[in-house]
Amino acid sequence: MHYVKAKGILSAKNGMNLYRGCQHGCIYCDSRSACYQMAHPFEDVEVKENALALLDDALRRKRKPCMIGMGSMTDPYIPLERELEYTKGALEIIERRGFGATLITKSASVLRDVELFEKINDKTKCVIQMTMTTYDEALSRKIEPNVSSTYERFLALKKLREAGIPTVVWLCPILPFINDTEENIRGVLDYCAQAGVRGIICFGMGLTLREGNREYFYERLDGDFPGLKERYILRYGGAYMLESPRSRELTELFYRLCRKAGICSDKDEIFAYLKHFEKKRRQISLFE
Repeated sequence: MHYVKAKGILSAKNGMNLYRGCQHGCIYCDSRSACYQMAHPFEDVEVKENALALLDDALRRKRKPCMIGMGSMTDPYIPLERELEYTKGALEIIERRGFGATLITKSASVLRDVELFEKINDKTKCVIQMTMTTYDEALSRKIEPNVSSTYERFLALKKLREAGIPTVVWLCPILPFINDTEENIRGVLDYCAQAGVRGIICFGMGLTLREGNREYFYERLDGDFPGLKERYILRYGGAYMLESPRSRELTELFYRLCRKAGICSDKDEIFAYLKHFEKKRRQISLFE
């Protein structure tokens, strides 16, 4: 871990990352890609020490409240968050300033801040997005070694629903010859249905590899799935998009199961929902 002073915190689309780098060790992580120009080892997490002050100032200056996003590059609930509580501090600022919030995570640690989510949701809207890739727990531990298990994430989604917090799941990536099975898709979708998620974002049955994350992915394949790297290279070469050979049947299954469970699978509709700011009217008591 090391600290830096950031010049700004919010992107043009009102997203932010309080940390750069990650400790979760997911073998497929696109954030390792060289195009993001991370000048430090990925596991040496960069902490933007002035992030909360920058956020408070940025929200104070905004003419209209909106949805603030977190976690597009680095999970807001990496283990360091337990000690530093930057995500919690950001949520407190968002709530105090009357903005909405949405974040993407793979960690059941998200439940620590349920009361903050409820406060934000009472005024505006708070949506928690959870990535789920692999129903099989042993396999999940291989490809996402330092993060909450899929079952723990499922339980977290259920508790968020009980608290009235809307949820969205990211079903990605689907790794060819690893988790691209009907059993996996059915298992994850069953969790989503039981947890009452509002929508599932799926960009297809496959993954993307770029310079930086490709090398790490293949290194991990050598260690955990001997012989599979050669199979990938033979089939895909240096392609950016690696589509599962079972993509068509798994995609059809995905949409069929979403329809059956009444879960939205339209990406445009889900992203519009995540972006849309809602201000809720508080009912005034006759005794106030």
